[in-house]
Amino acid sequence: MKNEYLDMFLTFARIGGLTFGGGYAMLPILQREVVEKRGWTTENELSDYYAIGQCTPGIIAVNVATFIGNQRKGIPGGIVATLGVVSPSVLIITLIAAFLQNFADIAWVQHAFAGVRVGVCVLVFNAVSKLWKKAVIDKPTMVIFAVVLALMVFLDISPVLLVLAAGVAGVLVQTLRMRKAAK
Repeated sequence: MKNEYLDMFLTFARIGGLTFGGGYAMLPILQREVVEKRGWTTENELSDYYAIGQCTPGIIAVNVATFIGNQRKGIPGGIVATLGVVSPSVLIITLIAAFLQNFADIAWVQHAFAGVRVGVCVLVFNAVSKLWKKAVIDKPTMVIFAVVLALMVFLDISPVLLVLAAGVAGVLVQTLRMRKAAK
């Protein structure tokens, strides 16, 4: 019999070990692994977990892994998924910290890090474009997007408040739609 906890740990360890650039870069890999390959969650649920993960304290990727693990197997599943996603980072950071001081001044190491940053930008762009296609689906969601973007760019407002305000706006838009349809 297949051990679901081991499968969950290894899946999230692979995701954690192969994702560079943090939570945003992780979204396409999460989508492929937990939605398409394993069917552990749906694309809409993953988007919801991602949004909630951005609003809660901690690292987005860890929060999302915890949500998915908890959804699958309760609290033990949340713990296993969390340990899986953070284990590669802890190991890699420990190794880098041990050796980086010896190599940080070497030009090719600096160039490699510059290249990795560019690659991460592409991963983040890919994640944003996938989220865009699922989230901005009509004029009201476009308006919510534009207002939140403007507020974020021009004012120093907490991202948590912006996400909560967008959620309230979504509820208001849906309530207005339902009232209009009822007439």
